[in-house]
Amino acid sequence: MPAHRVIILGGGFGGLYAARALRRAPVHVTLIDRRNFHLFQPLLYQVATGSLSPGEICAPLRSILWRQANTQVLLGEAADIDPHARTIQLRDGGVFPYDSLIVATGSESFYFGNDQWCQWAPSLKSVEEATAIRHKILFAFEAAERLTDSELRRQWMTFVIIGGGTTGVELAGALGEIAAFTLKHEFRSIDPHTARILILDGSNHVLPTFPEDLGRHTVEALARLGVEVRTGVKVVNVDGDGVTLENEHQEMERLATKTVLWAGGVHGGGFGRVLAERTGITRDRGGHIPVEPDLTIPGFPEIFVVGDLATRPGPDGKPLPGVAQVAMQGGAFAARVIAARANGQTAHIGPFRYADRGDIAVIGRAAAVARIFGVHLHGLIAWLVWLFIHLMYLVQFQSRVLVFIQWGFQYLTFSRGARLITGASITEAPEVSASVHSAKR
Repeated sequence: MPAHRVIILGGGFGGLYAARALRRAPVHVTLIDRRNFHLFQPLLYQVATGSLSPGEICAPLRSILWRQANTQVLLGEAADIDPHARTIQLRDGGVFPYDSLIVATGSESFYFGNDQWCQWAPSLKSVEEATAIRHKILFAFEAAERLTDSELRRQWMTFVIIGGGTTGVELAGALGEIAAFTLKHEFRSIDPHTARILILDGSNHVLPTFPEDLGRHTVEALARLGVEVRTGVKVVNVDGDGVTLENEHQEMERLATKTVLWAGGVHGGGFGRVLAERTGITRDRGGHIPVEPDLTIPGFPEIFVVGDLATRPGPDGKPLPGVAQVAMQGGAFAARVIAARANGQTAHIGPFRYADRGDIAVIGRAAAVARIFGVHLHGLIAWLVWLFIHLMYLVQFQSRVLVFIQWGFQYLTFSRGARLITGASITEAPEVSASVHSAKR
């Protein structure tokens, strides 16, 4: 076994690409993740809206890396680190020494100090959250079908998405298609097309990281799906009966709804907090860890931080975005540095330079916006680019075939085959029970 021990924490884009890049290096790699699978997070919203099943966007880590003789995959969660002794301690008590460490544990949902909102406004960071959102969306239509009170029915058929970034836009577009097409003929007491879908965002336009012209095209495409976009508003409270917001006139406004979805932001949490404490690093306001040009922590050249947890200024002086491309390139770069050190090469590889290939977001059927190498695209051509990119970056060939077939059927029929209300049962709404009991009498 090679002497140089590399531990990678996290099997997301950063960790997986780092592990793959080390396949021929004279090192022993241990990839540790609390889940046994890699999640293709850009398509998680399609699980939440019934287009795909979880197994179609997930791949077992052992299956991906089984051909790499120098790589071991372990199920566990990092709980502590001793950066001076160079050891990692897992939550179950296991201790693992390392010579080089790549921390790619990602980010977690951030409610801006209002963590109590999470029970009413689930976020979209895991498979469990995606299926919970799917449950919540489909249950809302089922509850409305059983109600006779028009005001209560309207409350159940109002969907509020907090956050106008890529996740919020893609969720809203999928919801608009569900209401307008997928469920069009399936209910008898309600017309799903009358559902009200809103995006709330505090910035001046949706997709704030995109050019403004693409933001305008996004609003127009969402409007065709019946989605309302409200920018410049601040959410001040979320509860089981709705959302309270401060509008652009600094007036309080109440939106009555039973379905609130959170796409409002993330921050570096979890193991990142422990790492910062043990190394004496001060995190930024978003919980990210500042890294050196070679993606290492100041004072600890053997510890690399990649992906959403790290922050590093880009060529324009702004922090690099928390997108999959940054994580992939960062993971591969850290692996090259480690491989060079293990081979005894003293030549300096150079600082990490992010190759910005652009941004892309899908809105609906044949509707997307994209900035590809500086070129702005929207409509069908952007949608085709989105299809190609996402199919190519799915890890396993089997997943690509299955997703392509599912998308083909959905394009032709608007059908969503994974519209299942599964998991723990949501407690039946009192107003629905009262309606049923009244009907029995």
